[in-house]
Amino acid sequence: MRGVVMGLLCLLLAGCGEPEFRPLGTGETILAFGDSLTEGRGVGPAQSYPSVLAELSGHPVINAGVSGELSEAGRTRLPALLAEHRPALVILLEGGNDILRGSGEGALKGNLAAMIEAVQGSGAQLLLVGVPRKSLFADGAPLYEELADQYRLVLDNDSIGELLRSPGLKSDTVHLNEQGYRTLAERLHGLLQQRGAL
Repeated sequence: MRGVVMGLLCLLLAGCGEPEFRPLGTGETILAFGDSLTEGRGVGPAQSYPSVLAELSGHPVINAGVSGELSEAGRTRLPALLAEHRPALVILLEGGNDILRGSGEGALKGNLAAMIEAVQGSGAQLLLVGVPRKSLFADGAPLYEELADQYRLVLDNDSIGELLRSPGLKSDTVHLNEQGYRTLAERLHGLLQQRGAL
């Protein structure tokens, strides 16, 4: 009886099990959207994480990173890119500049929510990547986990914080070097495989 009750609770909550991706078809596009960590500040274009992810996955990966971007600007910029590239999957790594500048987590969360809804409204799947608070000893700010729970998203809330705590993987205090970006691409590739996209 208890098992039946637990099963019904799982169905009602629709929260049992981790969110999964549908497999990407041959040639379907991934849009990597974000700021300087997506753009690949500190390395050449071929060493950015989107370029490495394209090599690993065999899928076209559009690098839509803009160095220094705040989430409000990203919210404005994203819809045109979704319409232009029609990606099957979007990797959203945004918010580092908001956090560094103390722009307010409430505004950041609202902007990220709008971007998530734009992606989902386009029919694309979404992988959310969390950014740590100003303390580089932190993992992703709690707002990323809250958004992932709210929208049933696959979330990587650990990689950026862990990589930024590794001096050998950084080109400066807040950006990665070639090995750092490669490691990020490998971790995201592994998560996409684990959750069924690849």
